[in-house]
Amino acid sequence: MKSALIAGAALALAWHGAGLAQAAHITTPQEAFNGAAPGDDYFLADYDQTTAYWKQLATQSDRMKLVSLGKSVEGREIWMAVISSPENLKNLEHLRDIARRLALAKDLTDDQAHALAREGKAMVWIDGGLHASEVSSAQSQIQIVYEMISKNDPETQRFLNDDITLFVLPNPDGQELVADWYMRKADPKARSLADLPEIYQRYVGHDNNREYYMSNMPETTAINRAMFKDWFPQIVYNEHQTGPLGAVVFVPPFRNPSNYHFDPLVLSELDGVSASIHGRLIAEDKPGSAERSAAPYSTWFNGGLRTTGYFHNVVGILTEIIGSPTPIQLPFVPSRQLSNQDELYPVPPQTWHFRQTVEYVKTMNRAVMDYASKNREDLLYNRYLMGRNSIKRGSEDSWTVTPKRVAAVEAAAKAAGPGAPAPRGGDGLAGNGDQAGVVDAKFYTSVLHDPAQRDPRGYILPLDAQPDLPTTVAFLNALIKSGIVVDKATAPFTVAGKTYPAGTFVVKCDVAYRPHILDMFEPQDHPQDFEYPGGPPIKPYDITGYTLAYQMNVKADRILEGFTGPFQPITEVMAPPPGAIRGHGGAGWLIDHRSNNSFALTNRLQKAGVQVSWLKTGATVDGQSFGPGAVWVPASGAARAVIEKGVVDLGVDAYAVGAKPQGEVLALKAPRIGIVDTYGGLITSGWMQWVVEQFEFPYTLVYGPELDQGDLNKKYDVLLFVDGAIPGGDSRYGGGDRPGGGRPLPKPEEVPEKYRKMLGRITRDKTLPQIQAFVQNGGTVIGVGSSARFGDYLKLTEDPLTQPGKDGKPAPISSTKFYIPGSVLSARVDNTTPLGFGFADHVDIFFDSSPVFKIADAGQAKQVSWFEGPDPLRSGWAWGQKALDGTVGVVDASYGKGKVFLLGPEVAMRGQAYGTFKFVFNGLEYGPAVAGK
Repeated sequence: MKSALIAGAALALAWHGAGLAQAAHITTPQEAFNGAAPGDDYFLADYDQTTAYWKQLATQSDRMKLVSLGKSVEGREIWMAVISSPENLKNLEHLRDIARRLALAKDLTDDQAHALAREGKAMVWIDGGLHASEVSSAQSQIQIVYEMISKNDPETQRFLNDDITLFVLPNPDGQELVADWYMRKADPKARSLADLPEIYQRYVGHDNNREYYMSNMPETTAINRAMFKDWFPQIVYNEHQTGPLGAVVFVPPFRNPSNYHFDPLVLSELDGVSASIHGRLIAEDKPGSAERSAAPYSTWFNGGLRTTGYFHNVVGILTEIIGSPTPIQLPFVPSRQLSNQDELYPVPPQTWHFRQTVEYVKTMNRAVMDYASKNREDLLYNRYLMGRNSIKRGSEDSWTVTPKRVAAVEAAAKAAGPGAPAPRGGDGLAGNGDQAGVVDAKFYTSVLHDPAQRDPRGYILPLDAQPDLPTTVAFLNALIKSGIVVDKATAPFTVAGKTYPAGTFVVKCDVAYRPHILDMFEPQDHPQDFEYPGGPPIKPYDITGYTLAYQMNVKADRILEGFTGPFQPITEVMAPPPGAIRGHGGAGWLIDHRSNNSFALTNRLQKAGVQVSWLKTGATVDGQSFGPGAVWVPASGAARAVIEKGVVDLGVDAYAVGAKPQGEVLALKAPRIGIVDTYGGLITSGWMQWVVEQFEFPYTLVYGPELDQGDLNKKYDVLLFVDGAIPGGDSRYGGGDRPGGGRPLPKPEEVPEKYRKMLGRITRDKTLPQIQAFVQNGGTVIGVGSSARFGDYLKLTEDPLTQPGKDGKPAPISSTKFYIPGSVLSARVDNTTPLGFGFADHVDIFFDSSPVFKIADAGQAKQVSWFEGPDPLRSGWAWGQKALDGTVGVVDASYGKGKVFLLGPEVAMRGQAYGTFKFVFNGLEYGPAVAGK
């Protein structure tokens, strides 16, 4: 069935559906899938089957065009079905241009915008299957697309006339993997979504919905381009699973906090769309929709498919629904049977079939399209209005009110002492509430709108201030992928008395997507969010501080006044400015250790058999200073060939010198690297694989059974354990023999041969002694995140953040006293030691309830990075942060003949923390270089 369907679809055109008339018969899903249909129990269509069917439909209907957004990691086309009336599809380019002009809000008057809004059509994005194991929405799209091109009822015709709906399957590889895994057993009742052998998107898995401001993955890049550069939908509906326990589906509105950067119209319109969904479900007698307090979702984090839209003036909707192709039991939760504001129509317990989920999803899809149809002109005009507001705010003095700014007002008022009683105004109708919260209005101007606290009009990135220019370009490329226009100076210019050279990069804020720019450059100031005063913190949905400029160590001047210059816009991703060979000496080359790309060049040199070393104390040659760890490459023909090409490709300079620099050198060797993973896949391992690949480190994946066999030194120099790999520490992702043991692993005979080597857990009793022996015999272990607790196992370190538990044993400090979810902190670095080479004396580091250390064996272990002072928070939320003062985040330890590097913070966080990648890279090279010495 599958091969025949795909072969027939291969006849379709590249731009599928262009210029076709409606066929007399539209192929039904049952006809396409040999009698099965989306929503049938025990059936899933994979991506190839789904898109083959869509290609077939595109040849039969004048209501549909099929457009490729790009390719997935594994090379599959990412198809988008564009559904609208034949007339709208004939005018599609013109209607897209209207959406673009209104979204960007440039060079338009309000009257012109109103005219465009009257003419335009609502652009609605609906995606399904981003998290591929959440199968219901991708399957539902098969059915809803068929119905939209085949039904002729008045409501469907209205949707087609008023809306252009973009149905997207954003994770082709994952849908293929998950559906094929589920369907692999002939007995339908033996089918299960459990025990997937690997994460459902290469490298990132579930984190494919956490990286939309970074856009590392090709799927993310393609979707960002579609949303913010090509199609400009006003509504983005991102469908997920699963729903709250005892309910059917979570539908917004969301709980607090909301991010203070985006336009208030975003949330106002979001609430309107959400009300339409709830109302239609109830009207169709589909109970069980819940909102706000029913789930942890908020609008704080900028990084999800729907949330990054908020910072681009897009209404982002998330729903989370129950359902599986294998029937499930909807549980009875008595408290959910009491109707309340957040769950108006409770659902009774029952056996739940996949068809019910598909029908709910269809209802919600139609509710969104209905809202867009009925509010078409307002949606279009309000998109312009939000863009216009952003341009205006970026063109004049403006202020962002954050929790810290409110606290500053309260502190100023308290310091000023009690004044006259606050007037209530008029007849006392100025407002009800506690009058103790009222302060003198003068503080609104003097403190809340302190001129020194203005938002920047733009950012200038001085070239000579960037410690790692290729990384700065990677940061700018992330902005460009998100629709931000970066400017580049074509000639020298002066702003605020400072002169910048040609080639300087500039990001101006007088643009429609200003909220996104601010959120990438400015620190996040998350509110102190507790269940009650003195109570436990309310766990954020994801991370709270993520300022990308901080994570990537990008330096920018904040410009508070308006400015112009000889600027050329850059709208597509760029390569770093090419480096060059500087100087004319013939003894060899020196390369700055600060650039991450110095490691890519090192790996190329090592692959060519060239000896590479580090100068332990740095060097100064011909007036050019190199810090500790400067890369030294002796002259040879092989080295020259690699360096001449590499400096251009990688944007690093190599300095030719006439004599080998003085001082002690650390001779490197090409390391044999093993990155540890588990059956089912650790997302942190996937990210680490992606990071080391970008800088051209070769590696092998290692699983528990191989570790348990021992004799590891024969094959590996370095074993890299990511967060969640080694048992014994708290982890965002779990792993190892964590408490409760997790789900039992499948039996070898239940999985294909290629996955059987993965079956086995990393355990304290069996695995850790083999890892210990590996280090004793000269190996290097790098432990990241929770896996850094391996240092405690070896008695090299202790946990300093403990208090006596009920049994008298050390227990973690209570979250009422110390709590730092994902945030950016400032840490000290000893950059004279090899693990710290290439760093400044301070670094911004990503901390996510991460382990920190107290050195237990000072003769063998030393601190490389540590926290100093009472307030290390740079971006996010930290409660009780003074407890970190004096604790150690990065440890360099010797053990037997080997090395142990403990990296407590998430130094490779989601492929974003370029500023701390070098802790990993240094460890990969340094450990093998000193093994046995």
